[in-house]
Amino acid sequence: MNCKQESSFTPQWCPGCGNFVTLECLKTALCNLKLEARDFVIASGIGQAAKLGFSLQCNHLAGLHGRSLPLAMGLKMANHELKVLAISGDGCFYAEGGNHLLHNARRNLDVTMLASDNRVFGLTKGQASPTAAADFTTKIHPEGVGAQPLEPTLIALSAGATFVAKAFTGNPEELTTLIEKAVKHPGFSLIDILSPCVSFNKVNTFAWFKKRLKPIQDNHDRNNLAAALQLAQFNPEKEIPTGIYYQSNKPIYGANKKALRGTPIAIRTQSYKPERVKPLFANYR
Repeated sequence: MNCKQESSFTPQWCPGCGNFVTLECLKTALCNLKLEARDFVIASGIGQAAKLGFSLQCNHLAGLHGRSLPLAMGLKMANHELKVLAISGDGCFYAEGGNHLLHNARRNLDVTMLASDNRVFGLTKGQASPTAAADFTTKIHPEGVGAQPLEPTLIALSAGATFVAKAFTGNPEELTTLIEKAVKHPGFSLIDILSPCVSFNKVNTFAWFKKRLKPIQDNHDRNNLAAALQLAQFNPEKEIPTGIYYQSNKPIYGANKKALRGTPIAIRTQSYKPERVKPLFANYR
Protein backbone atom coordinates (compact mmCIF):
# COMPACT_ATOMS: atom_id res chain seq x y z
CA MET A 1 0.00 0.00 0.00
CA ASN A 2 1.31 3.42 -0.96
CA CYS A 3 0.72 5.49 2.17
CA LYS A 4 0.90 8.75 0.26
CA GLN A 5 -1.60 7.81 -2.42
CA GLU A 6 -5.34 8.13 -1.98
CA SER A 7 -7.75 5.57 -3.37
CA SER A 8 -9.65 6.60 -6.48
CA PHE A 9 -12.89 5.23 -5.00
CA THR A 10 -14.88 7.50 -2.68
CA PRO A 11 -17.13 5.54 -0.30
CA GLN A 12 -20.81 6.42 -0.45
CA TRP A 13 -21.49 6.38 3.28
CA CYS A 14 -23.75 8.85 5.06
CA PRO A 15 -21.99 11.99 6.34
CA GLY A 16 -20.89 11.32 9.91
CA CYS A 17 -20.78 7.53 9.51
CA GLY A 18 -18.21 5.86 11.75
CA ASN A 19 -16.98 3.78 8.81
CA PHE A 20 -15.05 6.82 7.58
CA VAL A 21 -13.06 6.77 10.82
CA THR A 22 -12.43 3.03 10.60
CA LEU A 23 -11.16 3.46 7.05
CA GLU A 24 -8.69 6.17 8.06
CA CYS A 25 -7.58 4.19 11.11
CA LEU A 26 -6.98 1.12 8.97
CA LYS A 27 -4.97 3.16 6.45
CA THR A 28 -2.83 4.58 9.23
CA ALA A 29 -2.33 1.18 10.86
CA LEU A 30 -1.27 -0.46 7.59
CA CYS A 31 1.17 2.37 6.93
CA ASN A 32 2.60 2.14 10.45
CA LEU A 33 3.08 -1.58 9.92
CA LYS A 34 4.75 -0.84 6.58
CA LEU A 35 2.47 -3.27 4.75
CA GLU A 36 2.35 -2.89 0.97
CA ALA A 37 -0.62 -4.02 -1.12
CA ARG A 38 1.18 -7.26 -1.96
CA ASP A 39 1.51 -8.10 1.75
CA PHE A 40 -2.17 -8.29 2.72
CA VAL A 41 -5.62 -9.05 1.37
CA ILE A 42 -9.12 -8.12 2.53
CA ALA A 43 -12.10 -10.49 2.52
CA SER A 44 -15.57 -9.02 2.98
CA GLY A 45 -19.22 -9.88 2.80
CA ILE A 46 -22.13 -7.57 1.97
CA GLY A 47 -23.08 -4.36 3.75
CA GLN A 48 -21.92 -0.81 4.31
CA ALA A 49 -18.81 -1.75 6.29
CA ALA A 50 -17.94 -4.39 3.70
CA LYS A 51 -17.41 -1.61 1.17
CA LEU A 52 -14.36 -0.42 3.07
CA GLY A 53 -11.95 -2.53 1.05
CA PHE A 54 -12.89 -0.74 -2.16
CA SER A 55 -11.41 2.46 -0.76
CA LEU A 56 -7.95 0.98 -0.23
CA GLN A 57 -5.28 0.17 -2.75
CA CYS A 58 -5.22 -3.52 -1.97
CA ASN A 59 -6.30 -6.97 -3.04
CA HIS A 60 -9.93 -7.37 -2.03
CA LEU A 61 -12.24 -10.36 -2.38
CA ALA A 62 -15.91 -9.54 -1.80
CA GLY A 63 -18.25 -12.48 -1.30
CA LEU A 64 -21.74 -13.32 -0.13
CA HIS A 65 -23.47 -11.87 2.92
CA GLY A 66 -22.04 -13.46 6.06
CA ARG A 67 -19.32 -15.34 4.20
CA SER A 68 -16.24 -13.17 4.66
CA LEU A 69 -14.57 -15.56 7.11
CA PRO A 70 -14.75 -18.59 4.79
CA LEU A 71 -13.15 -16.42 2.13
CA ALA A 72 -10.50 -15.33 4.62
CA MET A 73 -9.78 -18.94 5.54
CA GLY A 74 -9.38 -19.94 1.89
CA LEU A 75 -7.04 -17.03 1.25
CA LYS A 76 -4.93 -17.86 4.31
CA MET A 77 -4.70 -21.53 3.36
CA ALA A 78 -3.68 -20.64 -0.20
CA ASN A 79 -1.00 -18.20 0.91
CA HIS A 80 -0.08 -18.34 4.58
CA GLU A 81 2.49 -15.58 4.10
CA LEU A 82 -0.23 -12.98 3.54
CA LYS A 83 -1.83 -10.91 6.26
CA VAL A 84 -5.56 -11.56 5.85
CA LEU A 85 -8.22 -9.19 7.16
CA ALA A 86 -11.95 -9.97 7.23
CA ILE A 87 -13.95 -6.73 7.26
CA SER A 88 -17.72 -6.43 7.44
CA GLY A 89 -20.56 -5.37 9.73
CA ASP A 90 -22.38 -6.78 12.73
CA GLY A 91 -25.26 -8.05 10.62
CA CYS A 92 -22.93 -9.84 8.24
CA PHE A 93 -20.57 -11.29 10.89
CA TYR A 94 -22.93 -12.00 13.77
CA ALA A 95 -26.20 -12.95 12.01
CA GLU A 96 -25.62 -14.75 8.68
CA GLY A 97 -21.97 -15.34 9.56
CA GLY A 98 -22.32 -16.30 13.21
CA ASN A 99 -21.44 -19.95 12.64
CA HIS A 100 -18.26 -18.98 10.78
CA LEU A 101 -17.20 -16.78 13.69
CA LEU A 102 -17.52 -19.71 16.07
CA HIS A 103 -15.54 -22.19 14.02
CA ASN A 104 -12.76 -19.91 12.85
CA ALA A 105 -12.28 -18.63 16.39
CA ARG A 106 -11.97 -22.18 17.76
CA ARG A 107 -9.52 -23.06 15.00
CA ASN A 108 -7.45 -19.99 15.86
CA LEU A 109 -7.21 -19.09 12.19
CA ASP A 110 -4.52 -16.46 11.66
CA VAL A 111 -6.93 -13.76 10.46
CA THR A 112 -7.86 -10.29 11.72
CA MET A 113 -11.61 -9.69 11.92
CA LEU A 114 -12.76 -6.07 11.98
CA ALA A 115 -16.48 -5.88 12.74
CA SER A 116 -18.22 -2.53 12.34
CA ASP A 117 -20.94 -2.77 15.00
CA ASN A 118 -23.80 -0.27 14.74
CA ARG A 119 -26.60 -2.58 15.94
CA VAL A 120 -28.57 -2.27 12.68
CA PHE A 121 -28.52 -3.51 9.10
CA GLY A 122 -27.55 -0.18 7.56
CA LEU A 123 -27.51 -1.29 3.92
CA THR A 124 -31.11 -2.51 4.03
CA LYS A 125 -32.40 0.52 5.91
CA GLY A 126 -32.25 -0.14 9.61
CA GLN A 127 -33.46 -3.56 10.66
CA ALA A 128 -32.11 -4.65 14.05
CA SER A 129 -28.90 -6.66 14.06
CA PRO A 130 -28.01 -9.37 16.64
CA THR A 131 -26.28 -6.78 18.84
CA ALA A 132 -29.39 -4.58 19.18
CA ALA A 133 -30.99 -4.28 22.62
CA ALA A 134 -34.15 -6.26 23.38
CA ASP A 135 -36.26 -3.07 23.54
CA PHE A 136 -34.81 -1.58 20.35
CA THR A 137 -37.65 -0.67 17.96
CA THR A 138 -37.59 -0.52 14.17
CA LYS A 139 -40.23 -0.49 11.42
CA ILE A 140 -40.31 -4.28 11.50
CA HIS A 141 -39.90 -4.46 15.29
CA PRO A 142 -42.47 -1.88 16.47
CA GLU A 143 -42.75 -3.59 19.87
CA GLY A 144 -39.02 -4.14 20.28
CA VAL A 145 -36.66 -6.87 19.16
CA GLY A 146 -37.54 -9.11 22.10
CA ALA A 147 -34.39 -11.26 21.98
CA GLN A 148 -31.41 -10.53 24.19
CA PRO A 149 -28.46 -8.92 22.34
CA LEU A 150 -25.44 -10.96 21.38
CA GLU A 151 -22.16 -9.81 22.92
CA PRO A 152 -19.41 -10.48 20.32
CA THR A 153 -16.49 -10.39 22.76
CA LEU A 154 -18.13 -13.01 24.98
CA ILE A 155 -18.89 -15.27 22.01
CA ALA A 156 -15.36 -14.96 20.61
CA LEU A 157 -13.73 -15.65 23.97
CA SER A 158 -15.91 -18.68 24.59
CA ALA A 159 -15.14 -20.03 21.11
CA GLY A 160 -11.37 -19.77 21.53
CA ALA A 161 -10.25 -16.52 19.88
CA THR A 162 -6.77 -15.50 21.02
CA PHE A 163 -7.09 -11.72 20.58
CA VAL A 164 -10.35 -10.03 21.54
CA ALA A 165 -10.90 -6.29 21.78
CA LYS A 166 -13.56 -3.60 21.57
CA ALA A 167 -13.05 -0.13 20.11
CA PHE A 168 -15.05 3.00 19.32
CA THR A 169 -14.85 5.15 16.20
CA GLY A 170 -15.07 8.18 18.47
CA ASN A 171 -11.57 7.29 19.67
CA PRO A 172 -9.49 6.88 16.48
CA GLU A 173 -6.14 6.79 18.29
CA GLU A 174 -7.12 3.70 20.28
CA LEU A 175 -8.74 2.06 17.25
CA THR A 176 -5.59 2.54 15.15
CA THR A 177 -3.40 1.04 17.87
CA LEU A 178 -5.73 -1.93 18.32
CA ILE A 179 -5.77 -2.65 14.57
CA GLU A 180 -1.98 -2.65 14.52
CA LYS A 181 -1.82 -5.07 17.45
CA ALA A 182 -4.51 -7.32 15.99
CA VAL A 183 -2.80 -7.58 12.59
CA LYS A 184 0.53 -8.41 14.25
CA HIS A 185 -1.05 -11.03 16.52
CA PRO A 186 -0.50 -14.64 15.36
CA GLY A 187 -3.95 -16.15 15.58
CA PHE A 188 -7.65 -15.23 15.37
CA SER A 189 -8.18 -11.56 16.23
CA LEU A 190 -11.53 -9.86 16.70
CA ILE A 191 -12.04 -6.14 17.15
CA ASP A 192 -15.70 -5.30 17.73
CA ILE A 193 -15.79 -1.69 16.52
CA LEU A 194 -18.64 0.38 17.95
CA SER A 195 -19.54 2.54 14.97
CA PRO A 196 -22.84 4.46 15.32
CA CYS A 197 -25.22 4.54 12.36
CA VAL A 198 -26.25 8.18 12.06
CA SER A 199 -29.19 7.43 9.74
CA PHE A 200 -31.00 4.41 11.14
CA ASN A 201 -30.02 4.15 14.81
CA LYS A 202 -31.14 7.18 16.78
CA VAL A 203 -30.64 5.43 20.12
CA ASN A 204 -27.03 4.20 20.13
CA THR A 205 -25.51 7.48 19.03
CA PHE A 206 -22.00 8.83 19.52
CA ALA A 207 -23.25 10.66 22.62
CA TRP A 208 -24.90 7.48 23.96
CA PHE A 209 -21.66 5.53 23.67
CA LYS A 210 -19.48 8.27 25.09
CA LYS A 211 -21.53 8.25 28.31
CA ARG A 212 -20.96 4.53 28.77
CA LEU A 213 -17.50 3.74 27.43
CA LYS A 214 -14.86 2.91 30.01
CA PRO A 215 -11.23 2.11 29.10
CA ILE A 216 -9.99 -1.21 30.44
CA GLN A 217 -7.64 -0.63 33.37
CA ASP A 218 -3.90 -1.21 32.98
CA ASN A 219 -3.96 -3.81 35.74
CA HIS A 220 -6.27 -6.10 33.73
CA ASP A 221 -4.49 -9.40 33.01
CA ARG A 222 -4.93 -9.83 29.25
CA ASN A 223 -3.65 -13.40 29.39
CA ASN A 224 -6.29 -14.46 31.91
CA LEU A 225 -9.29 -15.97 30.12
CA ALA A 226 -11.47 -16.01 33.24
CA ALA A 227 -10.81 -12.30 33.79
CA ALA A 228 -11.59 -11.58 30.14
CA LEU A 229 -14.87 -13.51 30.28
CA GLN A 230 -15.88 -11.60 33.39
CA LEU A 231 -15.03 -8.31 31.68
CA ALA A 232 -17.16 -9.26 28.67
CA GLN A 233 -20.25 -9.80 30.84
CA PHE A 234 -20.95 -6.10 31.22
CA ASN A 235 -24.24 -4.22 31.27
CA PRO A 236 -24.19 -1.99 28.15
CA GLU A 237 -26.72 0.36 29.69
CA LYS A 238 -24.21 1.22 32.42
CA GLU A 239 -20.72 0.82 30.99
CA ILE A 240 -18.89 -0.72 28.02
CA PRO A 241 -15.21 -1.65 28.43
CA THR A 242 -12.95 -0.72 25.51
CA GLY A 243 -9.48 -2.00 24.78
CA ILE A 244 -7.96 -5.49 24.77
CA TYR A 245 -10.01 -8.05 26.69
CA TYR A 246 -7.75 -11.01 25.97
CA GLN A 247 -4.51 -11.87 24.18
CA SER A 248 -2.81 -15.24 24.24
CA ASN A 249 -0.30 -17.05 22.04
CA LYS A 250 -1.51 -20.50 21.01
CA PRO A 251 -0.84 -22.68 17.95
CA ILE A 252 -2.46 -21.22 14.85
CA TYR A 253 -4.59 -23.27 12.50
CA GLY A 254 -2.50 -25.07 9.90
CA ALA A 255 0.76 -24.93 11.83
CA ASN A 256 0.84 -28.73 11.99
CA LYS A 257 -0.16 -29.27 8.35
CA LYS A 258 2.64 -30.31 6.02
CA ALA A 259 0.86 -28.81 3.01
CA LEU A 260 0.89 -25.38 4.67
CA ARG A 261 4.61 -25.25 5.34
CA GLY A 262 7.29 -23.69 3.20
CA THR A 263 6.30 -22.18 -0.14
CA PRO A 264 2.60 -21.17 -0.15
CA ILE A 265 0.21 -23.39 -2.09
CA ALA A 266 -0.79 -20.48 -4.35
CA ILE A 267 2.83 -20.05 -5.47
CA ARG A 268 3.55 -23.78 -5.74
CA THR A 269 0.58 -24.32 -8.05
CA GLN A 270 1.52 -21.57 -10.49
CA SER A 271 3.26 -24.25 -12.57
CA TYR A 272 0.14 -26.44 -12.48
CA LYS A 273 -0.65 -28.23 -15.74
CA PRO A 274 -4.28 -29.38 -16.29
CA GLU A 275 -3.10 -32.42 -18.26
CA ARG A 276 -1.79 -33.99 -15.04
CA VAL A 277 -5.25 -34.44 -13.55
CA LYS A 278 -7.28 -35.25 -16.64
CA PRO A 279 -6.92 -39.04 -16.09
CA LEU A 280 -8.33 -38.62 -12.56
CA PHE A 281 -11.45 -36.81 -13.80
CA ALA A 282 -11.92 -39.44 -16.49
CA ASN A 283 -12.76 -41.97 -13.75
CA TYR A 284 -15.88 -39.96 -12.77
CA ARG A 285 -17.55 -39.95 -16.17
